Amino acid sequence: MDIVQIKKKARQLEKALSPILGDAEATGGLSKVLAYASLHDTVCYQEIRDVVEDDPEDILLMAEEWRLLLPVRTAKSSSWEDRLLLARDGEVYEMPNVIRYLAKEAMQSAKWYPEKAIIELFKKLRDPAWKQIPGLIKAIAEKAIDNKINGNQIKKICLQFGLSNRVDGLIAELKAAGIMSPKLGSIPDVMGAGSPIYELNPSIVVHYKGKRG
Repeated sequence: MDIVQIKKKARQLEKALSPILGDAEATGGLSKVLAYASLHDTVCYQEIRDVVEDDPEDILLMAEEWRLLLPVRTAKSSSWEDRLLLARDGEVYEMPNVIRYLAKEAMQSAKWYPEKAIIELFKKLRDPAWKQIPGLIKAIAEKAIDNKINGNQIKKICLQFGLSNRVDGLIAELKAAGIMSPKLGSIPDVMGAGSPIYELNPSIVVHYKGKRG
């Protein structure tokens, strides 16, 4: 896909993202970056700068805030909170799996609807419960507070969906999909909840709640 095609697809993506991110100039630039990044495993700072034809720092900040694009560089672990965002030559960024599917769908429909992307992704993962996964994620998103949920809450939701024997496996798949990430620094919260804390991808949660948190 050449730059002309990328810009054309990006306009559809911008229509999908504008109700969520606003009509800021950064949204248009971010849409171009996501359209380009959806075609690649990773994208480097120089490529992003070339796509937007400007300093991409604000775009990268917005992309990380909404977990649409994440720096590969980490401080400790691969969890989102440990990613180190640096806007400079040589830095590399990656798109969470679910966002890749969602961006490709949005470039066709100009709508930001996660369900189809989630179904396609979990079919590819060969999850036997793929038909239930969108409902499961919806329930998790609705239960979350400030985009956070604990393992015990997820376990109860899995029980409601008849998936109590697959809790650990589903959590692993949700992490691999880029739908959630462990919050390893939330030790007081973990002690209070008695189970691990997970951060949900805000660009998925917003579809179910209409706002962040």
